[in-house]
Amino acid sequence: MKTFIFSILLLGFMPFCNGQEKLQYNLKKGDVFQIRQVARQDIVQEIDGASHEVTNDISGTLEFKVTGKTEDIYAIDITFRDLWMKMTSSMQGEVLNVNARELDPENVQSRIFHSLLNEPVHLVMKSNGDILEVKGGDSIVAKMVRASGLQEAFAVNMLRSSLKNEFGSKAMSESYEQMTFIYPDRNIKVGDTWKNSYSGKLKAETLWKLDSVNTKNVSISGIANILVKIEEPATTMVLDGTQNTRVTTDKKSGFILKMRVNGVTRGYSTLAQMGDQKIPTTITSTITYELIQ
Repeated sequence: MKTFIFSILLLGFMPFCNGQEKLQYNLKKGDVFQIRQVARQDIVQEIDGASHEVTNDISGTLEFKVTGKTEDIYAIDITFRDLWMKMTSSMQGEVLNVNARELDPENVQSRIFHSLLNEPVHLVMKSNGDILEVKGGDSIVAKMVRASGLQEAFAVNMLRSSLKNEFGSKAMSESYEQMTFIYPDRNIKVGDTWKNSYSGKLKAETLWKLDSVNTKNVSISGIANILVKIEEPATTMVLDGTQNTRVTTDKKSGFILKMRVNGVTRGYSTLAQMGDQKIPTTITSTITYELIQ
């Protein structure tokens, strides 16, 4: 009988003895996290033997506030507190340069992106980071369109369509999930791997690996095959490639401390003014996220 009891106790402690971990978000209502995001995207298009190079630089501050929790589901408000965007073209020069916090009432782009600040979207997220729902993005798009001051119906519809692809509820759900959906649904130990996937204009299937764990931090890496498909009135892009991610998270809360995502995709794009001509296109991108508060 003593041997039997000892065996049961030993089995109960096996996960601990094997160094197994339950990686997940452990958040409390009222928790607030501020993330600094910096992104650079280099696009190269080969048009009639010449290279057209476009560079997009984006930086901003995102605030995550936990507004509720039920079992393994979290309600979180996400708010842009700061946003800067710059686009340059080898053919057209500087196309866009906006600091959203510095409102220029005479500048349409400034009015549009200033209106994005301090307006929360509401998401529902599982403890593994899988986002189940996002609400509020479409209302923000409507506010941005109003801020533009545009009146002509065609211009309004073009702007609404473009903004919805970036800031609509569906687009935001897909975008944020790239940052949050990093954990497995089972206990794992260092060296174990798992897979997850998400879809949208960027589809990815990622093989994750638990690299290391200590009393404070967790280190995870991921390799993904990705497919990018963007369809807008003026342009279409279809590309595929790979994406490498390295993440350090806080062991207690599960929230990211640092994340770096490097991606390379190749394929083609089309421009409305050039008909059905497929333009060879390569996109190289680097995105970093860092907890600042």
